[in-house]
Amino acid sequence: LAVEGFIPVVAIYSSFLQRAYDQIVHDVCLQRLPVVFALDRGGFVGDDGPTHHGVFDLSYLRAIPNMVVMAPKDENELQNMLYTAVKHGGPIAVRYPRGKGIGVPVDEAAGLIETGRAEQLVEGKDIMIAAVGSMVYPSLAAAKRLKDEGISAGVINTRFVKPLDAELLCRTASSVKKVLTVEENVLMGGFGSAVLELFEMHGIQGIAVKRLGIRDEFVEHATQAELRQMHGIDEEGIYLAAKKMVQQ
Repeated sequence: LAVEGFIPVVAIYSSFLQRAYDQIVHDVCLQRLPVVFALDRGGFVGDDGPTHHGVFDLSYLRAIPNMVVMAPKDENELQNMLYTAVKHGGPIAVRYPRGKGIGVPVDEAAGLIETGRAEQLVEGKDIMIAAVGSMVYPSLAAAKRLKDEGISAGVINTRFVKPLDAELLCRTASSVKKVLTVEENVLMGGFGSAVLELFEMHGIQGIAVKRLGIRDEFVEHATQAELRQMHGIDEEGIYLAAKKMVQQ
């Protein structure tokens, strides 16, 4: 770490990083060192089983001061986030799922992403779906189904779990009044909790918020698709939750 210009990159399974929590806090974040944590297998892992599900990282990382936490929606954004992480100059984590990419075109050269800047993918007036990482594309598919039924659902690719894009999230929530957060992480202390904390901090009132994520239980063995369906964070689950919020 003392070598000038050297940026350490820790490439590790999300579940394995749990064993090094003290080192993350004291050896990296307390000293504000420029360490990049590349977290593979964030979310459900399917065939690897209950011990390997990386469903706690958004919660345990966002609690640490000086840490930046982000998750890409696809392989192109992953490329840009890794580049951004190396240029960041402090503790930063990039969390991505097990499996193949979406299949989007990849930029010839990686580019910087402004820290804490979310991306409005779809405008909507009936409900806002704020998704992170692997949940962005299922949210887009759900929004399309809702549009076909006359429901205007906006979709925000939050990109950063810490720091959140306060301006975009608070402005949209104040306008739309109904917010659905979606994450492939435990609900306790995760992305949805961060959004609720943000609204409280900025005094946003008169809105309805529902969080989709993983319940307070250990996740059993099944395929990734089966687990997302079981926990209501696949396209169908997001669609049904958003539709119910609008109808209520």
